[in-house]
Amino acid sequence: MKQLRASLGWEATILGLVVLALLGGALLSPDFLTASNLSFLVANLAEVALMALTMTLLVIVAEIDLSVASILGMCSSLLGLLWASHVPMPLALLLVLGAGALAGGLNGLLVTRLGLPSLAVTIGTLALYRGLAYAMLGDRAIADFPQTYTNLGFGNIPGTQIPLPIALFVVLALITAVVLHATAFGRSLYAIGANEVAARFAGLRVERVKLILFVLSGLMSALAGIVFTFRFSSARADNGAGLELSVIAAVLLGGVSIFGGRGSVVGAVAAVFLIGVINGALTIVDVSNEILTIVTGLLLIGSVLVPNLLARVRAARERRALLRREPG
Repeated sequence: MKQLRASLGWEATILGLVVLALLGGALLSPDFLTASNLSFLVANLAEVALMALTMTLLVIVAEIDLSVASILGMCSSLLGLLWASHVPMPLALLLVLGAGALAGGLNGLLVTRLGLPSLAVTIGTLALYRGLAYAMLGDRAIADFPQTYTNLGFGNIPGTQIPLPIALFVVLALITAVVLHATAFGRSLYAIGANEVAARFAGLRVERVKLILFVLSGLMSALAGIVFTFRFSSARADNGAGLELSVIAAVLLGGVSIFGGRGSVVGAVAAVFLIGVINGALTIVDVSNEILTIVTGLLLIGSVLVPNLLARVRAARERRALLRREPG
């Protein structure tokens, strides 16, 4: 019960910071809160938001996938290569999604079958998948995609300023939230993250669950690669480079414990928007990309440091309370 209250309190804090960041952006520029700017701002969050959904599930089971942005770039390159080779777009999209699932599956097999730490595995595959992206396209950019598909990347829902990729994200976020918070599978993720040994004794198939999550992470990264490619009308090997930092920062800032067993989809989604609003506010006043990277790094450090400090404060208060209750 205490963990639930702490989680809800942290989520409320993040949502409050989103509101403050919006107000701060409005003070920096009168154009910040316009419908067109907000539409552009949330559209820029699409790929990070999509990848953060499955990253949330992985971190809850005390694993991590640092290769998500490289899978995005590899799948973007593959999409460009297939289209340049005159493969019909529907088939190309299926092949790209399959490639992403296979990439995630390789991560999962190395972690679950060989017992390797996911941090080390995905650092290695981060380089591997980005290298494959360059092997496919090199420094080339493929940009002659059909307008029917590119409109899906940067178009809005008719009659609104809501970007289509964000609408897709909302649907997937709702599905992820239901699975995590209202199903036996979701409860098993918390059990595995809290105590993997106990979860095994309880009969949970830990390796299979983790493998499924890595496959889903690869699949979602491939989807993010498709969105990225269509949104910028360009397939390049360096697409999405560095986005893994924003994904991990959002998940941890959203209250998902790096040690597993705690977190929610709401917190992660709120943190995605917080990072996006901060970056958007700084961008609108011409802050350089280097400063934006520094801000992301500080948020990543803060997302680990602040909850840890708060947990220590709570533990110290509980110890003092116990000492006061003891007789004599």
